[in-house]
Amino acid sequence: MAENIPVGSTTAGSIAVAAESTVATRMSAPPSFDVADFPVPHGREEEWRFTPLERLRGLHDGTAAATGEGVRVEVTAPDAVTVETVGRDDARLGRAGTPVDRVAAQAYSSFEKATVVTVPKETVLSEPVRIAVHGDGGTSFGHLTVEVGAFAEAVVVIDHTGEAVLAANVDYVLGDGAKLTVVSVQDWDDKAVHVAQHNALVGRDASFKSVVVTFGGDLVRIHPRVEYTGTGGGAELFGLYFTNAGQHQEHRLLVTHNAPHCTSNVVYKGALQGEEAHAVWIGDVLIQASAEGTDTYEMNRNLVLTDGARVDSVPNLEIETGEIAGAGHASATGRFDDEQLFYLMARGIPEVEARRLVVRGFFAELVQQIGLPDVEQRLIEKIEAELEASV
Repeated sequence: MAENIPVGSTTAGSIAVAAESTVATRMSAPPSFDVADFPVPHGREEEWRFTPLERLRGLHDGTAAATGEGVRVEVTAPDAVTVETVGRDDARLGRAGTPVDRVAAQAYSSFEKATVVTVPKETVLSEPVRIAVHGDGGTSFGHLTVEVGAFAEAVVVIDHTGEAVLAANVDYVLGDGAKLTVVSVQDWDDKAVHVAQHNALVGRDASFKSVVVTFGGDLVRIHPRVEYTGTGGGAELFGLYFTNAGQHQEHRLLVTHNAPHCTSNVVYKGALQGEEAHAVWIGDVLIQASAEGTDTYEMNRNLVLTDGARVDSVPNLEIETGEIAGAGHASATGRFDDEQLFYLMARGIPEVEARRLVVRGFFAELVQQIGLPDVEQRLIEKIEAELEASV
């Protein structure tokens, strides 16, 4: 499905709702750092109705406690970057956003040490910051803050591997005129559980690009959120996921346009194969009354490779002003295009190889958004490995 509001139009029709209406962008409880402010979910709530709560290992109901070896966080960064391990009382923590559900609040209430990565103002990094998060088993709660000063530019790669039950909050704070690209790769072992809220606070005329890549894990639920602190900010949110048999991968996005003349563009693509492979994509955009001149679009596309897989894709727009440059959304789920397969096979390409080429082409535009050859090559090889399992 797809809907668009052209330039100069008013907020008429099914995608425009009054400010007091209750839609998916408005959670059942107000944001809070206190876990006690959130009731224990039962699965009937809008924000939890797609999530198999029994597979969260107690992250949602308070029964999970930090155990085992937890996760190791290792940061490799250029000399100009400051990397710190800080306590809970550090004033920089939680600036980018407040937890919006019980798991995020539990993570914020339970972490002991946080990692803070700071790129000084007007610093342009020639090499990326690489953050390795490796699970050694057990349950962990984490917090990561990345601050990019005014007019600085940086690329950050966050790589999740190993096995763990992890609940975390990740904050990105962009100063005025800053540029930040973040690549978050979820390449967990099969039994891992990862629930995280990603908060981006985008300064005046700043540019934020997020690329979320999800392959592994038993259950992965990522909640990217974006807000703006001034005019002219831009956000691009890209995502790639490959969901195998029995996996649950859920991406819930909210872009809040709370400042005038800002932009956002969301593109997420997923492929699914195997019995009970389940992917969920929720894309919410809220344009507040003060956000005149907003230009936004969101799209989700899913490619179902085998029987037995399920996709839930829900785009939402909530608009409180008619003075916008443009807004729209689209969602599509389908199988292989038989015409594409026929075209390739008619030119002597075997069916198995033809199917691989179609999937690689499906993901190509997102992989190219990363801009780091070593990471791009690794993801292409991972996609190839996933496709090998389907033949």
